Amino acid sequence: MKIAFIGGGNMGEVMLSAIIKDKIAAAKDIAVSDASETRRTFLSEKYHVKVSADNVATINSANVTVLAIKPQVLPGVMPDLKGKIKPEQLVISIVAGARIATIKKGLSHTAIVRSMPNTPAQIGEGITVWTATHEVTPAQKNQAEQILGVMGKHIYVPDEKYVDMATAVSGSGPAYLFYFVEAIIDAAVELGFSPEDAKLLTMQTVNGATRLLLQSGKEAGELRQAVTSPGGTTAAAIKILEEGGFKSLISKAIYTAHERAKELGK
Repeated sequence: MKIAFIGGGNMGEVMLSAIIKDKIAAAKDIAVSDASETRRTFLSEKYHVKVSADNVATINSANVTVLAIKPQVLPGVMPDLKGKIKPEQLVISIVAGARIATIKKGLSHTAIVRSMPNTPAQIGEGITVWTATHEVTPAQKNQAEQILGVMGKHIYVPDEKYVDMATAVSGSGPAYLFYFVEAIIDAAVELGFSPEDAKLLTMQTVNGATRLLLQSGKEAGELRQAVTSPGGTTAAAIKILEEGGFKSLISKAIYTAHERAKELGK
């Protein structure tokens, strides 16, 4: 498989490095276009992939083209590529908020996969939600699965609306967890722990709880109730979270992120 990347930023690097590691494609069969000469030099020296500042030259011999650029860069890139992508090539977009209709029109191309990965892809523990146009063949879907699979797990959805939903849930989700972890660390420091001990306590608690949730086969609510003894310390803490509308606040945050994802798509 020959793969071209339009954009060699953080997520593009995550993908190409994992593709090489998992032997989905050899380094010699990967080409990357990036506006930054410094970035091109770095990727060439570290991964031995082909690099260029020329988008059209980069996609010329590819089977798959990955759009791995920032949303604000996309409008400036598409005119350069419009009509230049061969009909049999697959385009995979990881551009946040960019709708299929926009990419179709901007590239004059129809075989498109739109996907929403998340940042844990950096360690191969991501989750990607993706969908494909009707023109994407079964063989191309298989290519997409192989490429997206290097970042972790993936879910195929039949409608693009679910990608916007995933943007709010799994795309932004790591930030919600990081924010929660920040709050626990800060509270632990306020109680009197050193910042180092507060971080260790919190990080291992989150890590252990997540692994228990994954491995126990039990629902989150069931595990929470098992920790929450009537009249105990956890019950007192949960009561404060409930009084503060913790669940409804999380729901409101995700709803707001979803609405913003739809706005960006327009």
